[in-house]
Amino acid sequence: MKKITIAIDGYSSCGKSTLARQLAKTLNYHYVDTGAMYRAVTLYLLQNQIDFHHSDMVTNCLSQINISFGFDEATQTQITLLNGENIENEIRINPRVASAVSDVSALSEVRKFLVKQQQVFGQNKGIVMDGRDIGTVVFPNAEIKLFITADPKIRAQRRLDELKEKGQHTSFEEVLANLEKRDYIDCNRADSPLMKAEDAIEIDNSDLSREEQLELVLSFVKNLSLSLN
Repeated sequence: MKKITIAIDGYSSCGKSTLARQLAKTLNYHYVDTGAMYRAVTLYLLQNQIDFHHSDMVTNCLSQINISFGFDEATQTQITLLNGENIENEIRINPRVASAVSDVSALSEVRKFLVKQQQVFGQNKGIVMDGRDIGTVVFPNAEIKLFITADPKIRAQRRLDELKEKGQHTSFEEVLANLEKRDYIDCNRADSPLMKAEDAIEIDNSDLSREEQLELVLSFVKNLSLSLN
């Protein structure tokens, strides 16, 4: 079967990463979590007390950031490495990272820095990548583009459940407010705002299980593969 590029965009807490992981595992493709890459840069800036409102300071530190992905044998999951250090848990549960990541992601210098890396990851195809601008900027020629959405309250509840599983205690209202803030910043930033690519397939998964969504997308992949082979 000819390998293709699958680009997945959409709002926060829509299950993009879960879907992307499922697809990559099923198809034996490489998975790249671009959200983790932006979170890694955000964590670096916070750890080093770099004011991300000063573009020169941010630009000067980017060359010191190396982001890669590894595999945790114990949990059988992909992990994010920042300069060789496993930061997977930190970027997922640190509330400071969650609060700042959309602001950092809106910085043109950061986006250009990471988009170049993302395009290198996908140059040989056989990749599933999720984020905010994958189908519009990173891989505008991807064979399959998906735009994932869901009701904001459902997304907030999913995120709240995820945080509780990781031992983080917060309120539904706080989570919803954070999602709404991130949505606004993502959709209104000057550089590569979140938007649906003209040729993307939109999926509202408010009432879909993970398994139902996976089967739906696999049907798209199968139909495309038949037309390519």
